[in-house]
Amino acid sequence: MTDFNQDEIKISIKGLHKIFGEKPAEMMPHVEAGMSKSELMDQHSHALGLKDISLDIPAHQIQVIMGLSGSGKSTLIRHLNRLIEPTTGEIWVDDENVLEMNEAQLRDLRRYKMSMVFQKFGLLPHRTVLENAEYGLEIQGMKADERHDKARHWLERVGLQGFEDQYPSQLSGGQQQRVGLARALATDADILLMDEAFSALDPLIKTEMQQILLELQEELHKTIVFITHDLNEALTIGDRIAILRDGEIIQSGDPQDILMKPADDYITDFIKDVNRAKVVRARSIVEQGSGAKGKVVKTSHSIEQILPILHASETQSSPVQNKAGDIVGQVSLDAAIKALEPPKTKGNDEQYW
Repeated sequence: MTDFNQDEIKISIKGLHKIFGEKPAEMMPHVEAGMSKSELMDQHSHALGLKDISLDIPAHQIQVIMGLSGSGKSTLIRHLNRLIEPTTGEIWVDDENVLEMNEAQLRDLRRYKMSMVFQKFGLLPHRTVLENAEYGLEIQGMKADERHDKARHWLERVGLQGFEDQYPSQLSGGQQQRVGLARALATDADILLMDEAFSALDPLIKTEMQQILLELQEELHKTIVFITHDLNEALTIGDRIAILRDGEIIQSGDPQDILMKPADDYITDFIKDVNRAKVVRARSIVEQGSGAKGKVVKTSHSIEQILPILHASETQSSPVQNKAGDIVGQVSLDAAIKALEPPKTKGNDEQYW
């Protein structure tokens, strides 16, 4: 995961609401008064897609938006490039209000600043792999030779060198998604919108695509908004996570904070089946002190990685080192074992799904 100054905000969403139906503006007072999604549908036949979404997305990081089916995550991402118009709210990209853009400005936003990768790949079946990869550049008006070279470069980067003349129907699902990723990267857009991009892939191929994305991100430092319903995927790739339920953000922040300090019983239930040994990092359990004499561990190491080191230490503790090489504290075997225990709910019997 990337490590940039989070004060640099690329996308800012403020007070965003989306109500689907014939008279959404007339429904806003009901929503603002606290009417739930189910009540709005039952009493007024309007669907509450998003409710008062406010979220700052840092530049150069992977912001995951996740939730169960119907939570509003795909609706939210489609607001960022105005494929869906909001009922109320603001969306700012690089200090420009997307909702005030005219047609020409919005067209430029979609062509040059934002690229989108879809769950169903979105490839044109009558075009070759190369022609699909260069499609965004063609829309930008780039000359044929230049766009051919650029598309070939990105196909090679995603591991599809030699497939340029094949058609989408000749490729596996994972290969098709690589074409979609190459097409998005070829435009040099600052922002990638990825809507359930890997959800249709088999588990092994999904893991491979996640690794490809992370490797490219280490080099390219894009701002990526990634939609998923898979918590393990979110924890694998996300610098930040926002969890939605019924169109509302329930908790947002650093993945480690969400794991260690769930906001409520809903989040606690959501994370209960996570393999904490693989995803909880040393930075989440670091303690003050400099007396540890064991082998140095890094803040990015998982509990699974540090447990053997702690067991081998005479003091059952080790100093912890950050990315800059500084010792920031120590971690103990007791703290590591305790972190493996999932948080307990507060006894609320409400069923969430």
